[in-house]
Amino acid sequence: MTDLEAGRTERLLPVRGGVALQRYRDVLIALVAFVVLASLPLFTGSKALLDFVIRCSAYGLFATSLNLLVGYTGLTSFGHGMFFGLGAYGFGLIMQKLAVPIPVAFIATLTITAVVAAVIGAICVRLKEIYFAFVTLAFQMLIHSTILSWASFTGGDQGLRGGIPRPAFLGIDLSNHVHLYVTSCALLVLGLLAMRQIAQSPFGYTLRMIRDNAARASFLGIDVWRAKLTVFVLAALFAAMGGMVMALFVSGAYPEFAYWTISGEGIFINMLGGVSTFLGPMVGTVLFLLLNDTVTRFTEYHGIVLGVVILFFALGLRKGLLDFVAEWAARRRETGEGR
Repeated sequence: MTDLEAGRTERLLPVRGGVALQRYRDVLIALVAFVVLASLPLFTGSKALLDFVIRCSAYGLFATSLNLLVGYTGLTSFGHGMFFGLGAYGFGLIMQKLAVPIPVAFIATLTITAVVAAVIGAICVRLKEIYFAFVTLAFQMLIHSTILSWASFTGGDQGLRGGIPRPAFLGIDLSNHVHLYVTSCALLVLGLLAMRQIAQSPFGYTLRMIRDNAARASFLGIDVWRAKLTVFVLAALFAAMGGMVMALFVSGAYPEFAYWTISGEGIFINMLGGVSTFLGPMVGTVLFLLLNDTVTRFTEYHGIVLGVVILFFALGLRKGLLDFVAEWAARRRETGEGR
C-alpha cells in the first residue's frame, strides 16, 4: 500500500465508522419507537386513539414519501396522491378478486405501483418545475377518472364495496383491531427507517446535489434523469404502502383516495411540519389530523380555518414547525458557543 492509499484509507475510516454508527442509532430509535407504539394498547383501551395512530401511519408514509421528492430532490409533485390511491385500490382489488394471502397481495401491489410509477416518471422527470408539477397532476386526474368510469371493476363513485378479505397469516389476524394496529405501526416504522436510510445514503446526497444545482450535478457525471426516476419510483412505493394501510383501516377503497385533494393534503402536511428535517412530514401529519379532527367538530367551514393556518405558516413562520424548531435550536447552540 502506498502512502497516498494509506492516507485515503485513514480519511475514509472515520467517515464509514460514522455512517455505520448513525445507521445503528437509527435502527435503535426505530426499535424503541415501535416498542412504544406497539405497547400502547396495553395502557389504554381507547379505540379512537388507536385509530388515530393507524391514520397517522397511512398519512405519515404518504407525506414522508412526498418529501423525498419535494425536500430532497426539489420535485414538487401535485399528483403524488395517485400512488396512495393506486396502493389502496390495487391491494383491495387483488384481495377481492384473487383471494391470495395478504403478503402476496402486498408485494403484488408494490410491483404494480413500481411499473406504473416507472412509466409515468419516465415522462415527468424530464420536465422542469411547474411543468413537472402539473403533468403529475394530469396523470392523477387520469387515474381518478379511470376509477370513476370503470365502475364494473372499481365500483365507480361508490368505491370498493363488500370489504377487503383479511385471511390470517403467520399468526397475524388483521380482522383483529389490535393486530391491525400493531401491523400498521410496524409498516410505519419500517417505511420511515427505509426512507431515512435512503436520505442518508450517497444516493440521498446525490439527490440534494440535484436539488441545489442539477446542471452542476450533470457536469460532474451524475445521470440526473436516472436519479430522479429512481427516487420517483421509490417515493411511489412508500405512498402505496400508506394507501394499503388506509385500505385495511377502512376495509375498502374510495375515489377520494386518488383525487387531487390527497396530493394537496400531502403538500399541506409538509408545509406544516417542514421539509428540511426528516421527521417534519411526520410532525405535520399529526398536526394536520389533530387540526382536521378538532375543527370539523365545531364548524363545517373547516377549509377556512385550514387556509388561515396555511397563511400563518407561509407568512408568519415562513417554514414548517420542525424546521423552525431546528433553526431555533441551532441558533441557541451558536449563541452558547459564542459565549
